[in-house]
Amino acid sequence: MQGSGSVRAMTTDRILIIDFGSQVTQLIARRVRETGVYSEIVPFNKADQMLDAFKPSAVILSGGPASVTQTDTPRAPQRLFDMGIPVLGICYGQMAMCAQLGGKVESSRHREFGRAFVDVIEEDPIFDGVWAKSSREQVWMSHGDRVIQIPDGFRIIATSEGAPFAAVADTERKFYGFMFHPEVVHTPHGARLIENFVHKIAGCTGDWTMAAFCETEIAKVRNQVGDGRVICGLSGGVDSSVVAVLLHEAIGEQLTCVFVDTGMMRTNEGEQVVSLFREHYNIQLVHRDASDLFLGKLEGVSDPEKKRKIIGATFIDVFEEEANNVGGADFLAQGTLYPDVIESVSFTGGPSVTIKSHHNVGGLPARMNMSLVEPLRELFKDEVRDLGRELGLPDSFVGRHPFPGPGLAIRIPGDITVEKLDILRRADDIYLEEIRNAGLYDVIWQAFAVLLPVRTVGVMGDERTYDHVCALRAVTSTDGMTADYYPLPHDLLGRMSTRIINEVQGINRVVYDITSKPPGTIEWE
Repeated sequence: MQGSGSVRAMTTDRILIIDFGSQVTQLIARRVRETGVYSEIVPFNKADQMLDAFKPSAVILSGGPASVTQTDTPRAPQRLFDMGIPVLGICYGQMAMCAQLGGKVESSRHREFGRAFVDVIEEDPIFDGVWAKSSREQVWMSHGDRVIQIPDGFRIIATSEGAPFAAVADTERKFYGFMFHPEVVHTPHGARLIENFVHKIAGCTGDWTMAAFCETEIAKVRNQVGDGRVICGLSGGVDSSVVAVLLHEAIGEQLTCVFVDTGMMRTNEGEQVVSLFREHYNIQLVHRDASDLFLGKLEGVSDPEKKRKIIGATFIDVFEEEANNVGGADFLAQGTLYPDVIESVSFTGGPSVTIKSHHNVGGLPARMNMSLVEPLRELFKDEVRDLGRELGLPDSFVGRHPFPGPGLAIRIPGDITVEKLDILRRADDIYLEEIRNAGLYDVIWQAFAVLLPVRTVGVMGDERTYDHVCALRAVTSTDGMTADYYPLPHDLLGRMSTRIINEVQGINRVVYDITSKPPGTIEWE
């Protein structure tokens, strides 16, 4: 996905990732950036022109759902292999590279999905400090086809039960292929393998820093905006908060932020937003309490997708009204992230298209007649947090757990009422308070309460009750793509459950969700 070029101007080393449709391609880009080298993702059908525009130091070919054994499936630009730059193929990427260079691939009955083990049979710089010759290492596999003949110049450096060519290398041309996925956390030390490819094989120095990005992006905003006015939708979440502070740093009083309170926020979040940005940063802020309007639009609506659309459409109407009230603006700023951009593009037309879609790309309707300012468009979520720290935002904002745009509305399955919102806010507040008291808030990636659409009979004291069930979720994640439930201590679960039942009238039962998510796009709502 082609970026704005601001990052490219400040770093000489960059890795291009050609996407064949894998659900975890984003993780490759993240692992590369974690080594201090900038990376971008491009769909395979746009890769040829990007080889010239991006001028990569090396290329990584992603996995994908298709079969190389079929003639109409994705391939890398053939000229890539004559450009003299290192190439790493992962899973489908390995098979495509081998097939295009004269090797052979077949559909196999020896499929490997999930945890597997490879035997390292050769030493190689890509294994330095990670794997030793003759060692057996755990990896994550996801393939039905396999390479059965490698091209001339390649040698086998690791093998597995289902993949005799689990890792191959052509050290002269610096071409490498892994049948396993080093980018996922389920391959221990996989990130180090990618780091070795980026630094030892491709020779990248790792000069991409957030301080440099911040300086460059501020200059870019000033150049784009000139003496125009910018309006920014401020939600109080990490993304919009970082956008607001960066823009204020860049253009000062040319910025006006509009905070639309939908009535779906957590306890006291509205007041915190107003206090920080209006009083601490002295940013021009319009605060519109539209909670009654949103509740009225949602009355009687149970379908979660309809809720999203109603909230989104209503937000646009309110935002447009407030933008007109402040005299209009030339630019709209929003917190579009790099995952938003790449998830909103159909890379293969396959099943991942349904998963890879995002509502936050594209801005407001054309009738608003504004150009977009998207300073976070090239960043991942953790990088946005780093940028926030670079800009001096307090940890209470930078470290906030992800919170969906529709807010509590999608954490109340079924119809939305003021009573249900109040019940959920109180339960959620107690839950987060106990997590913070236990020193676990920063350990957990996301935690929240859900008011389930069922009631149960319970006994409280000498009376029977018929009240709501509250579900609690807490998950860990390093990348937002895979997640596992956090094993909260039983004494903590007991304490928070007791508090919720005793202090929140309307709840008589609390359950804890231990659902996990394997590799793939994740949305915990």
